Amino acid sequence: MAKKGRMKVRVGDLVIGPEEREAIMGVLDSGKISEGRCTRSFELEWATYIGTKDAVATNSGTSALISGLTALHYVPDGIAPGSKIVTTPLTYAATSNAIILTGHEPVFVDVDADTFGITTESIREELEHCDDPSEYSTLLPVHLMGYPCDLNGILRIARENDMVLFEDSAQAHGSIYDGRRTGSIGRLAAFSFYIAHNIQVGELGAVTSSDEALIRRVRQVKANGRMCDCPRCMREEVGCVKRTSVNDHDARFTHEIMGYNFKTMEFQTALANVQLKIIESIIKRRQENVRYLNDGLSALSGTIKLPTFSNKVSYLGYPVVIEDSRFVRNRVLLQLEDLGVETRPLFGCIPLQQPSYSAFKHRYEGCLPNAEYLGAHAFYIGCHQYLTEDDLDMIIRTFKEVFA
Repeated sequence: MAKKGRMKVRVGDLVIGPEEREAIMGVLDSGKISEGRCTRSFELEWATYIGTKDAVATNSGTSALISGLTALHYVPDGIAPGSKIVTTPLTYAATSNAIILTGHEPVFVDVDADTFGITTESIREELEHCDDPSEYSTLLPVHLMGYPCDLNGILRIARENDMVLFEDSAQAHGSIYDGRRTGSIGRLAAFSFYIAHNIQVGELGAVTSSDEALIRRVRQVKANGRMCDCPRCMREEVGCVKRTSVNDHDARFTHEIMGYNFKTMEFQTALANVQLKIIESIIKRRQENVRYLNDGLSALSGTIKLPTFSNKVSYLGYPVVIEDSRFVRNRVLLQLEDLGVETRPLFGCIPLQQPSYSAFKHRYEGCLPNAEYLGAHAFYIGCHQYLTEDDLDMIIRTFKEVFA
């Protein structure tokens, strides 16, 4: 058993090996640490892996969400600021924050109790009972913990109502839905490569899409709206035809729309390129760890609900739902951490349990039963590829001790 107070099994981990060190030294030796060759290589390789025509790297998953939503203001068949966006109440706050920060209104619908994502039934119920469906512009599901939402059903609703499907695939690197990877089914998708994710570099995000006009606008948005969206100009390389002047001004410093500085750096994308080479083995190892933990903790069925296993899911973590009312989540998490197992709550139900969204509470009280229950009783631990069999056995022993 781990020494009390000392963390043995973390939610996420990172091992820097010879290839990662070589990649970082290559960036330093190049003399260029802002966006360059590593970043463009990552964009192309990530788009190929996901199954879209292109991708745009940003400095975080939050930036990817904001860039994507902002870019939709400037493309044909886009969305108007001030419109309503249907999304999940059970996720990290970045998704709903991005909706509000780009001038939209989040509309929260309930989630599936087993896979944590919004359902076609809850979306249809919202649209059927709203005052004006034309006010709704976008469906923004989140594939939480790697579980894909019902994208065929959600896409059908989007088409029936002339809405955009924007996937938040931040936690689903390589998850498969109906033969395709999440992030390739909607008009666009956002990814995050935060430290606990399956591709883990610290701070990095990406937008994927096969819509060339949308990709162009995302490139502009993330670079303060500059007129030139060419990847070469973004890297300030010489020889690109778009560097010629526009009305006697350099296109790189002529701003067509208002945007942000969401550019990334070469260090992050260099690390991502190394990990992308082995992403399938990362996913497989995480799946094996989930299966091992499920087998070892099966005796606790009825006390806790273990995650649904699927070889189509690329697991970000190992989510657990407390079902026995004798066990209070906060107390359980403290006990687990004292015994060496790092934990995270499953984010909370945003309009009902997050203080920053208290203005929404009255509207949603009693309307989101699954999300509210999960937000108060669910948590997750690590299932990452660096866990050994000894680590997994330690988790199993610790859970049995805490939930005895």
